[in-house]
Amino acid sequence: MRHIFLVSTALAALSLAAKAQAQDTASEDPGNNAIIVTGEKAERSLQDTNTSVAVITPRRIEQENLITLQDVFQRTANVTETYGTAGFTIRGIANYGVSGGGDAALATVYVDGAAMPNNILQAAPTDLWDVAQVEIFRGPQSTLQGLNALAGTVIVRTVDPGDDWEVRARAKYSNADESQFAVALGGPIVPGELAFRVSADKRDADGFTWNRTRNTHENPLDSTNLRAKLLWTPDALPGFEARLSYNHYERYGGYRFSYTDVSVPDFFENRINNSDYPNDSDANTDIATLELGYDLGNGLSLTAISAYSDVEEFNRFDNDTTAEPGAYFDQANDFKTFSQELRLNYEGERLSGLLGGFFYHRDQGQLAHSLVPVPTPVTTISQLLQANMVPAATADYIAGLYAAALPGIPVNYTSTSDSRIQTMALFGDLRFKLTDRLSLLGGFRYDRETNRTALTQDTTFNGVYPDPADFGPVGSDIYFAIMGINAGVAALVADASGSAASVDRTFEAFLPKAGIEMAWTDDLQTAFTVQRGYRSGGSSTNTARSETFAYDPEYTWNYELSLRSAWLDGALTVNANAYYVDWTDQQTAVNFGLNLYDTHTVNAGKSHLYGFELEVAHRVSRMFDWYAALGHTKTKFDEFDTSVGSFRNLAGLEFTYAPRITLSGGMNLRPVDNLSINLNASYRSAVFSQVSNPQSDYRLDGRTLVNVRAAYDFEPFTLAIFASNLFDEDYIQYGAAGEPMAVLGDPRVVGASIDFRW
Repeated sequence: MRHIFLVSTALAALSLAAKAQAQDTASEDPGNNAIIVTGEKAERSLQDTNTSVAVITPRRIEQENLITLQDVFQRTANVTETYGTAGFTIRGIANYGVSGGGDAALATVYVDGAAMPNNILQAAPTDLWDVAQVEIFRGPQSTLQGLNALAGTVIVRTVDPGDDWEVRARAKYSNADESQFAVALGGPIVPGELAFRVSADKRDADGFTWNRTRNTHENPLDSTNLRAKLLWTPDALPGFEARLSYNHYERYGGYRFSYTDVSVPDFFENRINNSDYPNDSDANTDIATLELGYDLGNGLSLTAISAYSDVEEFNRFDNDTTAEPGAYFDQANDFKTFSQELRLNYEGERLSGLLGGFFYHRDQGQLAHSLVPVPTPVTTISQLLQANMVPAATADYIAGLYAAALPGIPVNYTSTSDSRIQTMALFGDLRFKLTDRLSLLGGFRYDRETNRTALTQDTTFNGVYPDPADFGPVGSDIYFAIMGINAGVAALVADASGSAASVDRTFEAFLPKAGIEMAWTDDLQTAFTVQRGYRSGGSSTNTARSETFAYDPEYTWNYELSLRSAWLDGALTVNANAYYVDWTDQQTAVNFGLNLYDTHTVNAGKSHLYGFELEVAHRVSRMFDWYAALGHTKTKFDEFDTSVGSFRNLAGLEFTYAPRITLSGGMNLRPVDNLSINLNASYRSAVFSQVSNPQSDYRLDGRTLVNVRAAYDFEPFTLAIFASNLFDEDYIQYGAAGEPMAVLGDPRVVGASIDFRW
């Protein structure tokens, strides 16, 4: 908190100095009223959007030197990254599930209208070069977005073509041996009718962890992002526009997260990994979208959005993270997704709204091969011996001896998993003005999903069984006990081989939304909404048992208050949302006791959460503006147990990566012509990295990150210097007490860039 105090003090001092020369700035910069939110499928200003949404504009992307979507997560109230590029949370709810349960996402990232696969998000082209806007919707978007949006939605829209010629370029380098070379070009092909835009972004980095076993960088990055767009607005058909975009993204780099050995002294300064097998990811992503819009007149408009994506990724990971050979994991993923939306919008004097239909189809294939050292299940072995009339104390003793001789069961594992998801939905949203000040809000979604999962896997023992003669004379009781345990272990391994035939499961849900909005003045309005959130059921694969198990949908009821206000002729905006969520039939990953991999999803959870977001932006003068955001979230499992297997009651624990407090803010200072300085900071309170007892073993301390950028414009160039994590804060992104490995946050990075714009 010391750094936050320093930043706040500097912010207050500069604010007082700037107020001495403040002037009416509403005509120069209309503030948040100029920000148009598109993620609710109807263009509204930020001040007219009741949903809690954080909007990152190109101006802020440039001012804060934002490079990746993870940079945005760090600076957004009630949003945080989890570990590496693998995920994020919104209001304490992780995009992949609060306890890892369920196959569908709880929050989805869209790039130009195409939904990115949740479990390989690191393969998505979400870097922020030539991005027009990022919108992070906090809270359920199940009514409008439907699919996989119980926690929220992230919308990334890239820059559209225009009728004016534009050339942008960037070269950047930092002391982390990270470089970026990017270019964007656009302009008219047929003036007034057809325009294009192309962009390319090349990033390279060595990463911060050194692998001393393989004598190479543990988490490097080599990515190339290519985009092309066409915009057609034919004179022969007034009101019609067609937007075609294509995105190709290649990324080679570290695995979703990179472990560092924390058993060595000064591990933050000496980041070492000892894995003998690579921990990396090689991905290729192609996205194509076609958006057609036609203004029918009289307030009616028709929109059709078609999106196709093909994501291929190959992962490798060292299962034991040591220099010893014999433990590795390979996985090939292929996701092919097509979606089609057709929507009719209406904007009238009293009534505004939309009615739409949605179709979604995804084919998903996974091929995995690994050599896995499964921890020897001492408890299971003891129970088997006791079932054969061996006294408990003796059974525990023999099981301990066996585990000392074979601490890990080496299992050679190969699996093929194929799944298909198909969704159809009808949705609507409306706003009706009862008076000039009072409006009714409503919406609905009827969603019907069919999903299918098939599994084939083969497992073999890949080691040497303990010799019974090493434990006792041939023919003795302990000799035969060890022989029996060897046979039992062989049976456990064999039981994991097999296949599960594909079964179609269909789910239907009706998701209503209702609310009321009061515009007390032109610059002050409040609203209250209630809506239902939803994630469909499915089938979960249990590796240890070579079976798939069905689980049911989960639901939330969400109650939300919103405040939107503008002051000082629009120069100051103060916006807030407060929420309460009741969550039932929660999908939960449960281990059933055979071994580490005896896990699948059940509906075992019930929970609630509540909190608020408060966001302020103030343009004091041409020379100075500031902004801040405060988020609070409290999460709790009310029921979290099952009568099956050895699972324990975890009621009362918190969600993973659900900070109680998130605080961020920044200021822009322009002391002289052509010079601009941005100082920003973010604070995240402590989080827990796992849902497990005791949860204190998985507590990660809070952290404060301070960043600065100074830029000088000498048209057409801009020269900038920057520092991320200015005070070199040491923090852990993922880890557990007593474990020798952890995922560390990035250290201080200092660099420079030069931009060209014409």
